[in-house]
Amino acid sequence: MTTTHLRTTERWVIGLPLLRIGLVAIASTVVWLLAGAQPEAFPPSPLLSSVAMLPVNIVCLVVVHRLVRRDGGSLREMLGWRRDRVWRDLAWGVLWLTVMYLPFVAVMIGLMALRFGAGVFDSFETVFVSDTLPDLPAAAWGVLGVIAALTFAPLNAPAEELVYRGYAQGGLAKRMPVALAITIPAVLFGVQHIWYAPTPDAVVIFVCCFTVWGLISGLIYRWQGRLMPLVFAHGLVNLFFTLPALFIPFMIGA
Repeated sequence: MTTTHLRTTERWVIGLPLLRIGLVAIASTVVWLLAGAQPEAFPPSPLLSSVAMLPVNIVCLVVVHRLVRRDGGSLREMLGWRRDRVWRDLAWGVLWLTVMYLPFVAVMIGLMALRFGAGVFDSFETVFVSDTLPDLPAAAWGVLGVIAALTFAPLNAPAEELVYRGYAQGGLAKRMPVALAITIPAVLFGVQHIWYAPTPDAVVIFVCCFTVWGLISGLIYRWQGRLMPLVFAHGLVNLFFTLPALFIPFMIGA
């Protein structure tokens, strides 16, 4: 491997997560502008954000594929994909989902309690439920819901795990202490979720919670050395996140 190649790889180790964050910001802003650019509706609703991630995830998967191939590897190897381990990896994914969910929720409740005190649980709906949906026909919401449900989980989970854990953490682990190699991608992962927050009040909470999620994911990847269990865990979260979008047309019609 030439010196130029090494320098290019070093730049992309951090550059790839930063590219994704930039693309997420651009896609979310474009969707927000198309939806009417109401100040109180930024970040855009979770459904619109999920649909906006379709081109972002495709670009990220293409870029990480080319980078990994250039370095002599493959996405299959980085993921640790094996057909005979699918059910075992799914079981690991369910376990890791539970392991990551508990501290995620604990941090969320803790931050909400610091801000709202005794009214913490009464404030959840106003902080985490967006009521500023664009005025679209029910049919349009139906189409958007189907697109989100069919594309977000299958593409977003592998794209994010490959970018933040596989490529960034894996590359940084060769150049710096393990603690930093895990922490840097985790913080960037948390920052990316600024544009997934359902309301402006949820932004800081999302950044902190998803940074914690990223830290635990990084530790799991360091221990297992395979991404597929994390992809399953991540995909299940994304699926639960987007499936309610299918019911928006019925809610609007009601």
